[in-house]
Amino acid sequence: MSNFVKHNAECPSCGKNHLSVNRDGSSKCFYATCGTFHPAPNQESNVSNITQPVVERKVTPIQSINSEGSYAALTDRRISEETAKKYGVKVVHGSDGKPLEHHYPYYNGHELALTKIRKLVDAKGEKTKDFFTKGSYEETALFGEHLFNKGGKYVTITEGECDAMATYELMGSKWAAVSIKRGAAGAERDVKDSLEFLESFENIIICFDKDKSGTEAAKKVARLFQPSKAKIMTLPNGFKDANDMLIANKHKDFMESWWSAKTYTPSGVINVSEEKKKFFNRPVKDSVPYPWEGLNKKLYGLRQGELVTLTGGTGLGKSSVTRELEHHLIKNTTDNVGVIALEEDWRRTIDGILSIEANARLYIDQEREKFSEEELDKFFNLLYDGENKNRVWVHAHFGTNDIDEIFTKLRFMIIACECKWVVVDHLHMLVSAVSEGDERRAIDNIMTRLRSIVEETGVGLVLVSHLRRASGDKGHENGIEVSLSHLRGSQSIAQLSDCVIALERNQQAEDTNEANTTRVRVLKSRYTGDVGMATHLLYDRETGRLSEFDKESFEEDDADFSALEL
Repeated sequence: MSNFVKHNAECPSCGKNHLSVNRDGSSKCFYATCGTFHPAPNQESNVSNITQPVVERKVTPIQSINSEGSYAALTDRRISEETAKKYGVKVVHGSDGKPLEHHYPYYNGHELALTKIRKLVDAKGEKTKDFFTKGSYEETALFGEHLFNKGGKYVTITEGECDAMATYELMGSKWAAVSIKRGAAGAERDVKDSLEFLESFENIIICFDKDKSGTEAAKKVARLFQPSKAKIMTLPNGFKDANDMLIANKHKDFMESWWSAKTYTPSGVINVSEEKKKFFNRPVKDSVPYPWEGLNKKLYGLRQGELVTLTGGTGLGKSSVTRELEHHLIKNTTDNVGVIALEEDWRRTIDGILSIEANARLYIDQEREKFSEEELDKFFNLLYDGENKNRVWVHAHFGTNDIDEIFTKLRFMIIACECKWVVVDHLHMLVSAVSEGDERRAIDNIMTRLRSIVEETGVGLVLVSHLRRASGDKGHENGIEVSLSHLRGSQSIAQLSDCVIALERNQQAEDTNEANTTRVRVLKSRYTGDVGMATHLLYDRETGRLSEFDKESFEEDDADFSALEL
């Protein structure tokens, strides 16, 4: 036998008719914002003796807010007299019979507590949408809430009174349709006040205006309900709200959208079955092959929208590799390319890339003097002018390394200069520009900012990073194998990079070829997952160029340099 003996009694705390009374005389209010438990009285009492306390609520006298006018069709809204009468909406007509006002009633229980009056014409007879109220919104239910019993199959929430009535008609007067009281800005508050009523329905359809405020309000309201209960309706293109569709006589189109309302899911959680089209029609990232086949076999090229970190010990050829990459991007794409080299003058940056074009170390004065002015001009024009005019942008820092200024220039290169590829050399110069004493924290912040820029803009970013000192007898100058743990300063370098490429070279080797050979090892590849030794690059001291060799036969272990045919 149920312990409850009376339902929907008046709560002495909040005044709402949501009090359930037990056989022992105790009671609990089930209104969403109340929930007060009232203990049983000391003396025994039976059901017939249980009386409800009188609660004095401040309700504006009905006579002062009772709407004027009469029941009639809302002709400008194409809402029938039958529907207007059901919702208690009256129309005030002028002496000429033309409608002047709509009066929308709001109830506290079954007691009229507020009338919203929407004026249709102003004092000059011009059309207007002004409205004012008589009474208070406090303690009032949603517009139309008093008309429908709890526990139905469907309830639709709209953003306005006319939209609620229009929805009711568009649905063939089959299911409940109510409206929030104070527009999109007050949607959450209004729904919270009627949460128990709304939650009693099996399905809650949210049909707010098809604009930015309506869309955002719909999401906020949907989060208030039990998971999977709320569905957000998207109106067809060309229609802002339900009333627009009623005026256009689009009953069928409205119901198709109504039945197609999607269950609300928080951002970051997707229903896979609904994303088939996006899955198969995903955009393909623009990419360009690396200059070296060994890297392409593991990484399938350099892609926009990814952050690639190039690392290695001091003097192991990081700058040589970046120069080859910069030149390769200029010559093998039509994209704009940006270079931020923080340890050198901008002229040295231009010289470095130009040297690849000339196949000579033009940054050395003695080597530069071997070429005529006409030859140098030809190299320059091939790389920086003609078809490549306005494609290459470099950072001229003039001795300043303010971190915010550098990031401003980086964004400028990407957005204003339309650079699709940017090389930043190097990370720890950025760190030195931060006044923070904690290097790891500074790296975390910088990597997060770089990652955000990549995600926001889709730029292909190559970042040069240093290694920390190796422990043990051998250091990086002796060509030890590099791992992710050798990255200097923070785990965020590896975590936020899409790809990490390490350079290894035994600078102390007696064999000249070995001392000039750089092993290229992939430490991380989010795209392919393929890591390990990728290729070997031989540095030519005469030209300053890196050339790939023996790319088919090298193994994971160190190469046998004595057997190489160079």
